[in-house]
Amino acid sequence: MSSGKINVSVENIFPLIKKFLYSDHEIFLRELVSNATDATLKLKHLTSIGEAKVEYGNPVIEVKIDKDGKKLHIIDQGLGMTAEEVEKYINQIAFSGAEEFLEKYKDSAKDSGVIGHFGLGFYSAFMVASKVEIITKSFKDEPAAHWTCDGSPEFTLETADKTERGTEIVLHIAEDSLEFLEEGKIRELLTKYNKFMPIPIKFGTKKEALPRPENAGDDYKTEYVEVDNIINNPNPAWTKQPSDLSDEDYKNFYRELYPMQFDEPLFNIHLNVDYPFNLTGILYFPKLSNDLQIQKDKIQLYQNQVFVTDNVEGIVPEFLTMLKGVIDSPDIPLNVSRSYLQADGNVKKISNYITRKVSDKLKSLFNENRADFEQKWNDIKIVLEFGMLSEAKFYEKAGDFALYPTTENKYYTLAELKEALAPTQTDKDGNLVVLYASNVELQHSYIEAAKEKGYEVLLLDSPIVSHLIQKLETDNEKLSFVRVDADHVDNLIKKEEEQISRLSEDEKTKLKEVIEVVVPKEKYSVQLESMDSKAAPFIITQPEFMRRMKEMSATGGGGMFGMGNFPEMYNLVVNTNSDLATSILNVENETEKSALVKQALDLAKLSQGLLKGEELTAFVKRSFETLK
Repeated sequence: MSSGKINVSVENIFPLIKKFLYSDHEIFLRELVSNATDATLKLKHLTSIGEAKVEYGNPVIEVKIDKDGKKLHIIDQGLGMTAEEVEKYINQIAFSGAEEFLEKYKDSAKDSGVIGHFGLGFYSAFMVASKVEIITKSFKDEPAAHWTCDGSPEFTLETADKTERGTEIVLHIAEDSLEFLEEGKIRELLTKYNKFMPIPIKFGTKKEALPRPENAGDDYKTEYVEVDNIINNPNPAWTKQPSDLSDEDYKNFYRELYPMQFDEPLFNIHLNVDYPFNLTGILYFPKLSNDLQIQKDKIQLYQNQVFVTDNVEGIVPEFLTMLKGVIDSPDIPLNVSRSYLQADGNVKKISNYITRKVSDKLKSLFNENRADFEQKWNDIKIVLEFGMLSEAKFYEKAGDFALYPTTENKYYTLAELKEALAPTQTDKDGNLVVLYASNVELQHSYIEAAKEKGYEVLLLDSPIVSHLIQKLETDNEKLSFVRVDADHVDNLIKKEEEQISRLSEDEKTKLKEVIEVVVPKEKYSVQLESMDSKAAPFIITQPEFMRRMKEMSATGGGGMFGMGNFPEMYNLVVNTNSDLATSILNVENETEKSALVKQALDLAKLSQGLLKGEELTAFVKRSFETLK
């Protein structure tokens, strides 16, 4: 037996490891299972090139709880260590065995899947253990070694009687960490961090039904056999070639990732690149609503099949963080605890690649089956519109597949929209005016008025549409978007012809004075317009500029400073050619005159959904009284 001091530059590194290096204590199990996986994959590589003259077999990693002894065991059947290697790799902290292995075998081992980079993962054991033992037997013909350390720089190293190749780590769980002796807790951690590790992980046993014999009678009782409980899937879908996977395979993997998600994904994008960086993964487009508060953090980041985090900001473009799925890359740089990204040029390249891959997939889906793409548009538009606003490269490509639906369920690309609307919706100054609604029910009367003129009305109802149309107007000369209730229909698209008013200038002045007595000036601006006599007598509109700036301010990142706090302002457009306008002027009783204006105003407010509460109650009561 030998003893000595661990070679560290800090007198006692263990409290530092416990407090700073790994902020989340539970990841000790991830690190130790990752080490066991490395040891197994290294052996696989050495046997494949003939350097290890042993049988690789079908190794597993076993995790065992000894609750009575307050111990947790992690056992592998990998290449093991000699006493000399224990001295080298365990006692010299941060001298990474994986790093040295990759350097030595860099040409042949680049695809071996070895995970470790820093050599500190083993020491995460001291976050939860008061004492740690390593019992290890190398694949080489040398005696087994037994290393023990109680969390101080002191250790012992002696010969062990272990005869089977591999390493067993024994954690003597500390009193403040006894939760890690609970079966449910360990199963939870293995499922979270090691669900897709490339080596089978055994955690206890389970009973499995034997196949029913063909000649079994009615009185046959199902027989069970006890088998290893393998808690991981060593060959997840993203590690396979897309050509080897069916649509059902992708859906099954989605269910495996999100067992509590009942909706099927709309489609998936398989990522697979090995130059200039290595990246694999599968992204799924789930059904999405218009809610900007959609839960993110649904994409899982792995490094060689080891779960790292579900916060992929910086790697995945922000607009795609609303998707679900998996990304796996050994080329994403992490700090020593594998928990946070470091600044690196590869990260931006990976982000750009994912953007391009998603763009290409969307374009192919659009080209291959446009009808199906149109059906899915409402479920994916919030992601795409956000992408068009936040990623310049995606915006450029989105012109080929971004859609603009009408209230009649027709779908146009922007180029198609310009061509279709140009003959009817070009104003007298040569500007193409695109009318749109945000709510078909609330804006129904305005939509109908536009349709009577032969105009198309788009349905743009996402919460960020004001930002998007602002960008489209900036990038497309002589193109403007106007919500259909921003003015009366003749003013939305100004043509050469003008309606002649049946009222004289004096009559119009008198009419405006009468109306302004009843209408609150702080909220409504009264405008007299010569319109078709069949058009509504009173119309409430909200100016496009003011409303759009308020919407942009409310959703952030745009609009004018403080615009979101401005009170709501509306225009009350009065049709001077309507019979009601004439009637108001002809009523001599001032009380009756005011009542007529009030009723017309409330009807206009009702059509815009602005009549509520006490005002709505009074309006209903007043309307019933007129029926007596």
